[in-house]
Amino acid sequence: MDLLHSQLAALQQKLSFVATDPIDWKFYVQVFSWSVTLFESYLLLRQYPLYSKTSPPEVLVDHFDAEAFTKSQNYGKDKAKFSLITGLFKQALDSAMLHYGLYAFAWDMAGGLIAYFGYSSEYEISQSLAFAIVLFVISSIPSIPLSAYQTFVLEEKHGFNKTTPALFVTDLLKSWAIGFVIGMPFLAAFLYVFGWAGDRFVPWLMAFLLAFQIIMVIIYPTVIQPLFNKLSPLQEGELRTRTESLATKLKFPLKHLYEIDGSKRSSHSNAYFFGLPWSKHIVIFDTLIKESKPEEVEAVLAHELGHWYHMHPTKLLCVSQVHIFTILAMFPAFLHAPQFLRAFDFSGAISTRPPTIVAFLLFQMILSPLEAVIGIALNSLSRQFEWEADRFACEIEERLSAPEMKDMGERLSRALITLHVKNLSTLWVDWLYSAYHHSHPTLTERLKALQAFQSKRDSAAKKEL
Repeated sequence: MDLLHSQLAALQQKLSFVATDPIDWKFYVQVFSWSVTLFESYLLLRQYPLYSKTSPPEVLVDHFDAEAFTKSQNYGKDKAKFSLITGLFKQALDSAMLHYGLYAFAWDMAGGLIAYFGYSSEYEISQSLAFAIVLFVISSIPSIPLSAYQTFVLEEKHGFNKTTPALFVTDLLKSWAIGFVIGMPFLAAFLYVFGWAGDRFVPWLMAFLLAFQIIMVIIYPTVIQPLFNKLSPLQEGELRTRTESLATKLKFPLKHLYEIDGSKRSSHSNAYFFGLPWSKHIVIFDTLIKESKPEEVEAVLAHELGHWYHMHPTKLLCVSQVHIFTILAMFPAFLHAPQFLRAFDFSGAISTRPPTIVAFLLFQMILSPLEAVIGIALNSLSRQFEWEADRFACEIEERLSAPEMKDMGERLSRALITLHVKNLSTLWVDWLYSAYHHSHPTLTERLKALQAFQSKRDSAAKKEL
């Protein structure tokens, strides 16, 4: 532990310029945030012309009729317009909040709120919680109309919306309530651990955040998910038999097999698993069950279980821990730099004793370009995991010595095509846009890879004969 803290101290020494050099941090944050937004807008403009193509990629010509392809193109075009406008709008709001010193104003307002209840500014955690509420309210007001437009205009136009106005409001209130019930204690505990551990907070906060992630894995499906969707045991039948058999053969620790009423809000479909290492749950959207044959859903689940087999969730968790550690390791240099907060219109009295939550929020803004690059790297890693999971599904016959699964790759291909047709997913994708935004390979890439996997297996089988 002492070695860790000595290395962290050495890092702080290298970052000492933050407290000594006269840097206009507000200007740099404006430049950084606008650079990221304009780059994302540029990517949308690269992608947009592809929605004018009149036929699908060659590998998909036999699977998409003209009507389905046209719908997909129109849906992608409308989503791109919406993303471009909302991205610039949100950035303009964030920029205005930064320029006019809204964060300093929100901190002062939070101080006034707790003073009303008899607390002074010495109660940093209480003021931090009030600060978070003030910022949440300010940022939520402009986002509600955008969310309503996306649900009741954009998604409705293309036949996906199943949400009623009453359900929209109910979901909004539920999400706010959950954010308050979980977010406020989490933030209070985060700040308490930070204050308790002092300059040696990094390993303690790492442990706290990891514990919180594990707790959320437990309570999300049992407490939070049922507030929005109904999870029902999958009915007896061919699909349940296939799924339980597959899980048993792979020694997947399946505890519950659920069907979720995703059609309550949208006609999009999916399947996923969650849980602790010794107790897993599989969830299948009712829309996927209705749109695909049992053997095709089984192929989708074989892909999902490939993620489990290759320990992809665990690997991503480890990567996220490294990411969090790096952020926390750099943070003290900014926390102990009074001029850092003064650059954002905070008074000298507050800047000399910077509130942790404020310094951390502004520090996150400084990291925005780095986070964009890290996001590209994480997408690349995620796509590699998707290739592995697809290959796992293709090779499952050999792994389980199950001849009846010989065509699993073909079934997965059909399922992916069905999902893309029903979800009106984009078929033509710019490579740079995909690298930045997509955690999954495109449908064209996956189908070509599945065909290559299958051809390789067939060649190997012929050689054995």
